[in-house]
Amino acid sequence: MAHKNVGIWIRVSTEEQAKGESPEHHKERAYMYAKLKGWEVKEVYNLAGVSGKSVMDHPEAQRMIEDIKLGKISGLIFSKIARLARNTRQLLEFSEIFRNYNADLISIYENIDTSSPAGRLFYTIISAMAEWEREEIASRVKASIEIRAKLGKKLGGQAQFGFKWKGDELVLNTEEAPIRKKMYELFLEIGRNTSVATKLNEMGYRTRSGAKFSRGVIKRWLRDPISKGLRRANYSEQNSITKATQFKPREEWIFHECPRIVSDDLWQKVNDILDKQDSNRQPILNRKVHLFTNYIFCHCGNRMNVRSRLTHYKCTSNDCNHKIRREDLEEAFKSRLIEFLNNKRELKKYFKQSENQLKSKNIELEILKKKQNEIQSEIKSILDLHLKGQIPTEAFEEYHKKPYEQSQQLKEHIIKLENEITNDTIHKKSTDFIIKNSKNIYEKWSTYKRDKKREIIDAVIENIVIGENEINFNLKRILPKRQFSELGENGEQNDYLLFYHQ
Repeated sequence: MAHKNVGIWIRVSTEEQAKGESPEHHKERAYMYAKLKGWEVKEVYNLAGVSGKSVMDHPEAQRMIEDIKLGKISGLIFSKIARLARNTRQLLEFSEIFRNYNADLISIYENIDTSSPAGRLFYTIISAMAEWEREEIASRVKASIEIRAKLGKKLGGQAQFGFKWKGDELVLNTEEAPIRKKMYELFLEIGRNTSVATKLNEMGYRTRSGAKFSRGVIKRWLRDPISKGLRRANYSEQNSITKATQFKPREEWIFHECPRIVSDDLWQKVNDILDKQDSNRQPILNRKVHLFTNYIFCHCGNRMNVRSRLTHYKCTSNDCNHKIRREDLEEAFKSRLIEFLNNKRELKKYFKQSENQLKSKNIELEILKKKQNEIQSEIKSILDLHLKGQIPTEAFEEYHKKPYEQSQQLKEHIIKLENEITNDTIHKKSTDFIIKNSKNIYEKWSTYKRDKKREIIDAVIENIVIGENEINFNLKRILPKRQFSELGENGEQNDYLLFYHQ
């Protein structure tokens, strides 16, 4: 028999201990099993009396997982699966960790050992059924939400500030509704979200949780059409990648009439002001920051900053006295900028290529998602046939393994592609900005205010390196780095796109 270092998992409920099933009895059986197999017991993990619903975060469970990762043990013996964990999700998490580190789960009672083909098949079936169950539940919940949204039913959670639920009917909260109306009246008078929040707090008003009003809360509530008697439903969802809440496409939104707090006219006047403020809003620049602060580096590798009331950017290293006049650097930047912007034809060419690639990736993403749905349907059919007894257990893995692996690979590919599309979209916007502003940017440079100049620098500059006798301007790449080798004629890289002066 092959040598194997194993651990013993002891988790016995207080009820079982009262019936004579002591931790010592479980430990003794596990030791005997290991001895019969010729394995060496290295550790014992004692969770006696711990609930099986949530064991993953227990210190003993974490110690066991760490031992698996370090290779201290390569198998875990436990009396039965229910003693490992009662929560299916945690059972699958344990299984995934053990599989990733080539370790085995061994249940004495069920005679399951994942180092054997039969044991691996068992866990494959459990994993497949759990995944199927999760997807079925998610599908039913989604369908239920959409139906309830269309019917105007309550979807869970508290009613918004100013309202309350009375059964499935949304009615006004007589204590909160006047405060919400006051927000609109104050905003129309003051015109600033922060000032409205301050005013309400000074008047002694608080949110439902007792917290003070904030600028963000005020703006969000002023924007919500529920105040004018239109309750939105089915308008948000969780991003599958970032897990952040995001809006669904507007065509999926559902509106229902509800009691109004303000008139259509008041709501529209407030939101017109907010729209105008949003369109005119520019990022606030710290007045202490000079034009090239955070972008300029000395050739020795240290940053260069402008010290108080001085006219030079100077190296921050005490051992280096390298410096450059602020005016000289700005003039050099203008010269390099016009060299770059004169390549308008090439800029448009690469901008077009960027658009085409982004379009191709979106098409590819739709194809992959369609394929993923087809494979999920296939997996569901296999599970249905197995549950009906039309696919025997010993043949299940053969039918299920290939589509399951394809599904996992597609999931990884889809996530990767979605991230690439996000990054490419950002690069495309950067390109669009440069082309749109290239016409008179050099001629108008001296007329631009400091904030406008900094905005252009932020858009195009990656970093500036001041050498002994040269200045190297490195531009933010317009397209992802991996695409550059594909763009130049005859395979050469177009260095001018990097805005880099040799």
